[in-house]
Amino acid sequence: MSIARGRFVTFEGGEGAGKTTQIQRAAQWLRESGIEVVLTREPGGTSRGEQLRKILLERNEEPMPQSCELLLMFAARATHLANLIEPAVARGAWVLCDRFTDATYAYQGGGRGIPTGDIDALVQIVHPHRQPDRTVLLDLPVAAGMARAHLRNGTDGPDRFESERVDFFERVRQCYLDRAARDPARFRIVDAGGDVEQVAVAVRASRPAVPARTAT
Repeated sequence: MSIARGRFVTFEGGEGAGKTTQIQRAAQWLRESGIEVVLTREPGGTSRGEQLRKILLERNEEPMPQSCELLLMFAARATHLANLIEPAVARGAWVLCDRFTDATYAYQGGGRGIPTGDIDALVQIVHPHRQPDRTVLLDLPVAAGMARAHLRNGTDGPDRFESERVDFFERVRQCYLDRAARDPARFRIVDAGGDVEQVAVAVRASRPAVPARTAT
């Protein structure tokens, strides 16, 4: 008996870039090809991870220190990897994840100014040998993304991250683009400014090759 090796594909981008829509479309055409797909997100993905997500996103009178935010992100990631991502990839599924560690470098590193070395150290603890097989970066100018996010939120209002200033999101976007430039083999930058179908076609073209089946 043989199985195809699973794939771990992450979708990154700033607020309003359309990650949720595009990840769902990608899952649909992969499933139509007979591939098992697991959709997930960060922070979150598991029961414990979703509890940590709530803590991270809720607006609260108590300030959250940057170190607390960073450690909570990696705590959620640790349980997500161990209990969902790694088992799914091991059985041959494609895991499509809405954000992963690149988001931590962009938001906590680029946005908050946390030193890259601090993030690197936590990567070595939580997932030293796991990187995405492909990262799709949905890129959109900050002003356009914020306008989309405002329409999406409606009466719910922004969460703790969406409440940040424009210059925060400009730093986040630049950090994403810098990381993509340094790792072109893994990243594919997709212009998220087009209509949903145009973006979906570009996302599909950026997918990694379906791996050959290997003996077990």
